[in-house]
Amino acid sequence: MKQPDYTLYMVTDMPSVYKKGFLESIEAAVAGGVSIVQYRTDGGTKRELYENGMAVRDLLKRLGVPLIINDHVDLALALDADGVHIGQGDLPAPVVRRLIGKDKLLGLSTSNREQVLAVDKTVVDYIGIGPVFPTQSKRNAPPAIGAADLAALVALAPVPNVAIGGITVETAPAIYATGVTGIAIVSALSYANDIQAAAKALREGGIKK
Repeated sequence: MKQPDYTLYMVTDMPSVYKKGFLESIEAAVAGGVSIVQYRTDGGTKRELYENGMAVRDLLKRLGVPLIINDHVDLALALDADGVHIGQGDLPAPVVRRLIGKDKLLGLSTSNREQVLAVDKTVVDYIGIGPVFPTQSKRNAPPAIGAADLAALVALAPVPNVAIGGITVETAPAIYATGVTGIAIVSALSYANDIQAAAKALREGGIKK
């Protein structure tokens, strides 16, 4: 699959967090500049994940924005999503690649030099690097690495990469300036009073890099 635009990568929060509705908020974020969306939510049954995922898939297909599924390889296949994102504790990347085939995107979370250097660019399409700052949106997240260590890992990355973890409108320009391909955002979008405006401001942080 052709590499998508990773500049502003939205990771979804729990649907109940969005003040103006889950799908409506995703659509507003895309209108503000989000270029790729990862469907991530904790809790709920697999059936609920599937049904919510179908609604997200149909919306993003209409908007022309790729959909990535967090962790659940089976859900990604059931939804015919554009790809799946896995963590270090999930199935090994080569196994996931074999399951999803060569045409789907495969993302992998990394948080240190050893993990970045272990990335096989023939298997993994992109990596997440972080958390850059302390974050409340992910349980059991590793310690924050900070912008300086992020820049060092970006320089080693063999594939496109997105920084994640506690990034805000205020810190986005400095994170883009590390040379990262894009930034992945959870709370700065899900808790925004005006999600379209927040996405636009985050995207403009990249223009100013």
